[in-house]
Parts: sequence; C-alpha cells; structure tokens
Amino acid sequence: MANLINKAKDYMLSRRSFLGWTATLTAGTAAMVTLPGCGLVKVDADKAASLATQEGKWVTAACWHNCGGRCLNKAYVVDGMVVRQKSDDTHPDSPDYPQQRACWRGHSQRQQILGADRLKYPMKRKNWAPGGGQKELRGKDEWVRISWDEALDLVATELKRIKDKYGNRSIVGQVNQGMDRTLSLFGGFTTTWGSTSYGTWVDAGPAIAGPYASSYNNTGNDRFRQRMAKLIILWGANPAWSQGGSPTYHYMQAKKAGAKFIYIDPFFTDSARILADEWIPIRPATDAAMMLGMAYVMITEDSSIRPLIDWDFLNRCTVGFDAGHMPEGADPKENYKDYVLGTYDGQPKTPEWASEICGVPATKIRELALEYASTKPTCLVANAITRTHRAEQTVQNIITLACMTGNIGIPGASAGLGTHGSCANAGPALVTPGPTGLDTLKNAVTDKINQNEIWSAVLDGKYTASLNNIKNIDIRCFYYDAVSFLNQKMGATKGVEAHRKKLEFVVTQAYVLNTQAKFSDIVLPCTTQWEKFGGFLTGNREMLIMFSKVIDPLFEAKDDIWIATEIGKRLGLDTKKISSPSLQQQVFNQLAGAKVIKEDGKTWEKLVTITDADIKAMGVTGQPQTGRISYPEFKEKGIYQVQRGPNDNFGFTEFEDYRKDPDKFPRDTPSKKIEIHCQTLADKIKNYGWTEMSPIGKYFKPEEGYEDTFKDWAGKVKGDYPLQMYTIHYRRRSHSIFDNLPWLREAFPQEFIMNTTDGKQLGLTEGDIVKITSRHGAVIRPVHLTERMTPGVTTLGEGAWIELDEETGLCTSGTVNILEGGIPTGQGHMGSNSCNIKVEKYDKPLLADYKWPQRIVF
Repeated sequence: MANLINKAKDYMLSRRSFLGWTATLTAGTAAMVTLPGCGLVKVDADKAASLATQEGKWVTAACWHNCGGRCLNKAYVVDGMVVRQKSDDTHPDSPDYPQQRACWRGHSQRQQILGADRLKYPMKRKNWAPGGGQKELRGKDEWVRISWDEALDLVATELKRIKDKYGNRSIVGQVNQGMDRTLSLFGGFTTTWGSTSYGTWVDAGPAIAGPYASSYNNTGNDRFRQRMAKLIILWGANPAWSQGGSPTYHYMQAKKAGAKFIYIDPFFTDSARILADEWIPIRPATDAAMMLGMAYVMITEDSSIRPLIDWDFLNRCTVGFDAGHMPEGADPKENYKDYVLGTYDGQPKTPEWASEICGVPATKIRELALEYASTKPTCLVANAITRTHRAEQTVQNIITLACMTGNIGIPGASAGLGTHGSCANAGPALVTPGPTGLDTLKNAVTDKINQNEIWSAVLDGKYTASLNNIKNIDIRCFYYDAVSFLNQKMGATKGVEAHRKKLEFVVTQAYVLNTQAKFSDIVLPCTTQWEKFGGFLTGNREMLIMFSKVIDPLFEAKDDIWIATEIGKRLGLDTKKISSPSLQQQVFNQLAGAKVIKEDGKTWEKLVTITDADIKAMGVTGQPQTGRISYPEFKEKGIYQVQRGPNDNFGFTEFEDYRKDPDKFPRDTPSKKIEIHCQTLADKIKNYGWTEMSPIGKYFKPEEGYEDTFKDWAGKVKGDYPLQMYTIHYRRRSHSIFDNLPWLREAFPQEFIMNTTDGKQLGLTEGDIVKITSRHGAVIRPVHLTERMTPGVTTLGEGAWIELDEETGLCTSGTVNILEGGIPTGQGHMGSNSCNIKVEKYDKPLLADYKWPQRIVF
C-alpha cells in the first residue's frame, strides 16, 4: 500500500510539473505562430495547478486517429490552456443508445498535443546539401534551426532542381494535406498503391460478389441484427485492441442476447477473454486450408436427414460450386466441389489434410464444420487473416462457406470483414457531412508503384507496372505529410537503405519527430487538429462529430495548407487552386451539406439549422437553412447521434435483397451472381504481374508461411527460421500514432509474445531481452512467455517507431516492418501476417521504453 501511495504522489507531482510546462501563452494567435519561443512555456506550478479550479469551457477536440472509432473527446480549456479531458456525456448510456466513449488512447491526447517533444521550428539536417549531402547520416544527423522563409525557399529550390534534372516522375509524394495539390499543379508526382489494413478483401470481395453496400468492409449486420445471431465466429479478429470505441460493447450485447462465440486465432487475446466460449488456436496464413477441410465435411456428410448445405441458395444465387452450375465458358472441372473432393488432383481436402497444415486437430475441424453448417444465423467475422501473402484464397473460401451454409443475406448472418468503423455495426451511414467544395486536381504523372516494391524501385530503378511490364524509374525525392510510410510499410530495412543511399531530398511535415521526420533533410512543423479551425469526423454509421479549435498553434507550427500554399508561391503556381476555398469555408460547406436519414429509413433531411448570424460569425459565404439541430447546439455538443431502437427502420444486412430476389437485385459481376468460380479475380491477379491464383478457393502455400519454417516440410526438419510471426494492432498505438507518449509506453510495453514451451526450449525466461531475426532484418525486445500463444507462433505489435542501434544495426523498438519484407503477391496487398523468424537470447540490457529520452529538438 505504501508503494501505491508513493506512486500516486509521484504522479501528482509529475502532473503539476506537466501542467506547468504545457501551459500556453495568452498572446494572440499571430504572435504565437511567428515569434520564436512562443508556445509551451514554463509557468509557476502552483498557478498551473490552480487552473483546475478555475472556470473554463469544454471544447470538442478532434480524436482523428485511424482506429475506426474516432470517438467524442472533450478538452476543458481555461485561459487558453487544456487542464483535463472527458468523453461523451451528452446522453445517458444504454446498450440501445450508447455513448461514443473514447478509449485510453483518446484520453491521452493532452500528452500527444502538448508533449515536450512537439516540433517547434523549421529545421534542416546539419550535413544535408542540395543533391543529398551526406545521405548516410539520415536518421542520426544533428538538426539546425532555420527560419520559415529559408525552409520554404530550400524546399522550392530543390523541387525545381529535381524536376529540371530528373523530371516529375522522380518525385514521390506521400501527401494528402495540401501538398498533393501543390505537387499536382507543379507537374505531378509518383504515387504508391496497395491495401494496408483491409488486405486482399479490397479487390477479392467485390470481384466475387460485386461491390458492397457502401464499402468493402461493410459485410455484416448492424448492431441490432447482430443480436439475432446464434453463433458468431471471430476469425483473426481482436476488436478489444484493434477497434476503438464501442464494437466490443456491441459484441457483448450479442452475447447477452444468446450468441455463442467461437474464437479462431493463434493468440488468446483480450477479445477472446471477454467473448469466447471456445478458442481454436491456428497457425497464421493457413486459414484457407482449414476452411477447405470444413467444406469437405459439409460436402461428404450432407444428407436429407442432416442437411449441411443450402442447395437452394447455391443454385439460385451462385455460380461455380459444382460442375452443373458453372459460369459461361468456364471449364466444368474447375469447380469448387470437385477440388475439395480431390476428383481431379487426387488430393481430397479432408480435415486430416487440413490439420497437417493449419495445426487444428482434424476432429475439431469436423466439429466446427458441423456446428457452422447447422446453425443459423451465424456471423463469420474475419479480420487479420486477409492480410497474408496470397490471402485472396482466404476471401474466396470465406464467401464460399457462407454460400454453402446459407449464412448470407439473413438478418443475423454474415461472412466477411468486421473492421474499422463498421466493426460490429455494419451498414451505410445514417448521418453524413456534405462535400468540402474543394476541386480535385489532376496528377499528370501516371506512375503508381505498389507499396511492396517502392523501396526496391528506389534502389534498383524498376517496378512492376503490370504483367510483363517492368518500367524504369529514377526516384530522387520523397515528400511526406500526414502519413507514416517509411515506418508502416513492409520492407523498412530496405526503406532505410533507400533513404541513406539513393534519395537526394526528403521533406516531412509533422508535429513530432516521427520516423519520416527523423530520416528527412528538411522538417516543417505543422499544427495538429486541436490547433485548426475545426472539422468533422465519422466513425460508426450512427454519428457525426464536429470538432473545434482547442488551442492556438504552438511555437512556429503552421497549418499544412499554409505550407502547401507558400511552397506553391515559390514554385510560381496559382495558389488559389491550392488554398481555395478556405478551411472555414470548407467546414461551412460540410455543415450546410450535412444530412441525416429520416425515421422511414429511406429519405433524408438537412442536419443543421444555420442562420445569417451563424454565417457572419463563421466569416463565410452561404445561405441560411433549416435542419434538425441548430449550429450552436451542434458545435457545443460536438456530436449528432441517430437514436436507434430494435424496431427502427435502419436495420442492415448485406445481401438481404439479393437473397430474396436475385433477378431483381443482381450483383455487379459478369454472371450477375456471386461467383464462387471467379475468373474476373483470377485474371486481375494475373495481370498485376506477380503470382497467379485459381478462379476458385484453392490452397496455395503463402510466401513465408508455415511450410517455410522447414527445410524439408514433408520430413519436418527445422529450417533457419523455424517460427512464424504475425503482427497485431497494439494497445498503446493507433498504428504508429501515440507511440511516443510516455503514459502509454509505461502502460503498454512493446513485448514480443511467444509460447512458454517454445521459450523454455530456447532457454528464455519472462522478460529476457531477445533478438528476433528474419530474412529481412533484426530487432530486439523483451519477451513475454504465455500459454495463450499457439506453439511455433509469435507476435509483435505493429507501429513502433524505428529506433536503430547504429553500432549493431538492430532496431531496439521492435518495428515489425524491419522484420517483414516487401513481397508483392496476388493483388499486391501487404502480407503482414506471414513472416518467418528465429529467436535467441540477447546478452545486453534494454531500458524500458517509457524511460527512453523523448525526441526533443530545441
């Protein structure tokens, strides 16, 4: 107890000190933006602590991070200073009408926005010079403070030089906050493509079944219809960590309503602890094999006495399941049923065959198949399993199993992704903002490089444009703004090499010294959403958040649009096309165009009442209008949430209309049906130019899958990289955002998780520092040994900021993309959950992350 009290005292002292350091000046906005030294200043600690007792104002603060929740976050501002936060208390909380509560990440935003590591001034790398200077020092060089004029002049001059010498194709823009417009007007820039979060579902789902109701991740039921499910299978899904806000709460309501939860994942996660009635451990990237074993059971044990297959749905609504129902022109032998039975390849896809690959006992595969096929309605919710190499086959089998069992188009049944804003609450939005009024500018450069090939394209000067179409390219410049590209894309080891060997100019706009900024030549400090005029955030389908400015810009931080405009001036561009309309006008346009669905569930009305006085106060042009909520009330509450109930008209189930009448509601596919045999997908994958896949859901060994942990798989002789590693969305971050916050670093250490028995065989004990090595790089981390992890499998949280030990070459923070290589397969999406590694004890200590020095410059 004494230790607890002492820690509490230490916390109170730290908080008083924190308040003292983060109090902002009361000077005008212009002075805060332009005068050196203005921003975070130290004031008397007692005075700062007394702010908590003074009267202030609650302001809706943006929680804009890409977790999918984007919940309501309020900052209490006293005399221009943030003293505390809270979340949604706009109405009483209930399962039917839940508050939009922020998670631990959202509640930590004071330390994010007001942290001592905020970038204060424009700066350049000490040993940079036009042409690159000492490129090898990127990521470890000193910084030199420069003025805004000098910084903007340098950026514009270098962009001109590179364009003149190499052409616009040599400039890669990872930009979407204004510089995309500047670079487009400048003649264009090379871009990248590929899905990071949604994996292969992006292309495979719509190709097989036609576009979904509003997006490829809208594949389930809304939260009320989800309560109708009798069985919910969470396959590679961990909403308690991955999806901020209310998804786990909605799953709990389904459980209370009687749904059984089966959890299939290598790791017994916190979601499993809360929800699972049964846990089935599985090896990563082998899910398609297990699904084929389940299909074999359904096909061979289906009978009139115990029907396991919904033949009515298969025959009416699909093509490709059996030889008698193939799409026009397809080889009848290329049907799913005969492949599962092994009719032509001689290998029946029995549970025993599948078990050898996926590690799940054959008896369990059979039990699951029977339970899934005989339980209606059932939701099969998949997430991470579509983020492996060749995971198109996983999507194919998910959809096929749903069609076989008829668990599709029935309220309470679904099969597909349950991610991001639609997790546990799928369906089109019920309230939306209007358009900004910002015109789209054409990018004249047509080169789009797959994110898995971008670093080899820099180093080797070539990339795959399409099948048998390898293009030459000479990349010399990277411009980053609101992205985390170097840190978050696979093959980061090669990315660091590209920065240190080839690139001549790297620019980053950031508010902290993140990975991109650390490896840049020029860094431009930008404002956060708390320092901007305001805007809108969408999370789940039922709410719209309007956030406002919380504090004045700190130090010399500038708005991204201002930066883009000033660079545009120096490039001789028409800056009106960059910055017009103003942010205030854009916000007004979204406000005026916001709409909300009426109670009939079909028609819409304007959301906001706007008066002439409101328009004048905002300093914009527009017309008054009548809506459901007044502008002052919307701004004060910061949120509009559609109130729902079990019997409302807003229920949603994907494919419901199609199931009832496939002729009246055809799918947008060549056959107008769901295509279990999908030549469109097979042709698309082939034309990308990396690998080929079958039109049906066959199993192909993924690159760096389970089979590659052996030199001789049949003989089961352990290879050089005997363990599998997959990545997880980690608690302390939203992707890479928040990784620098000491509060969250202390609460959630970046541990490397492996099975206890595997660890003991390597002579490891809990907390040992281990070296994790793959074919692509190596990191060190403390190990957490647990029986909750499948033997032979390990995991590490994605998003840790790259920290290289320059003497050893090891990444001490445990950045997963140092270990994972850029390997394009199929549609070229990131296979972040298939990687082979070896683990060994490391003989040097590693300081706990929260004790590391912050990246404070000046």
